[in-house]
Amino acid sequence: MSGQDREAAPKLRISGLVKRFGSGDRAVTALEGVDLEVGENEFVSIVGASGCGKSTLLSLVAGLEEPSAGTIEVSGREVAGPGRDRGVVFQQATLMPWLTVQQNVEFALRGEPGLTRGDRADRAREFLGLVGLEGFERSYPAQLSGGMQQRVALARSLSYGPDMLLMDEPFGALDALTRRTMQELLLEVWEQHRLTVLLVTHDIDEAVVTSDRVVVMSPRPGRVRRIVDVPIPRPRTLASERTPEFQGLSDGILGLIRDAPHAG
Repeated sequence: MSGQDREAAPKLRISGLVKRFGSGDRAVTALEGVDLEVGENEFVSIVGASGCGKSTLLSLVAGLEEPSAGTIEVSGREVAGPGRDRGVVFQQATLMPWLTVQQNVEFALRGEPGLTRGDRADRAREFLGLVGLEGFERSYPAQLSGGMQQRVALARSLSYGPDMLLMDEPFGALDALTRRTMQELLLEVWEQHRLTVLLVTHDIDEAVVTSDRVVVMSPRPGRVRRIVDVPIPRPRTLASERTPEFQGLSDGILGLIRDAPHAG
């Protein structure tokens, strides 16, 4: 994403965000003073040490948690709860085991106005095809590998046409080869649908290979310590990851995480 593009109104604006859990002496501040802007169609990853509030931040943007202070705006509107403008993919696919692959995606479309049962079926097949699951429509989640289940979860989140995709360690439980395949699939979907993507990951190389920028969080209470631009040209391949530029970015982000000062 170019600097000129970032000067336009951001897709996501987070201002002065604070999140506390509990009250009184037992209150825990997970996030404090978080400011972040993400542009239209930008791909941004969030990294940091365990417990720095990455997943909490994503939940707040998704509207699954309420801020203790500060504001979150998507497309200029303050987030007041979950919305179909934001698709969410978690580390676990969270599929309904009693429904087929096709039915899992159709279930997400039940609230779409103007869609008949046939329309829902057609759209479900379209997005299952997009993620490479033609022929598995009648399979049940238990019959699929972990990577295939995540493909279903991705198809489900994309099926109702969100403007933003929020992903919380979606490939963390997958083996290295499947994770790489899923990263490539995600980038293909992002290129085709021009979504704004916010990805939480512990994998620094994953953050660098996928993202326009990488947000490095400080330890709890989580703050934005640094935002690192990734100027490596796309498409990024395995050869890109072996370049000194890629390794320098990855090592620099790791250094920021390791050297981040702890509160108190």
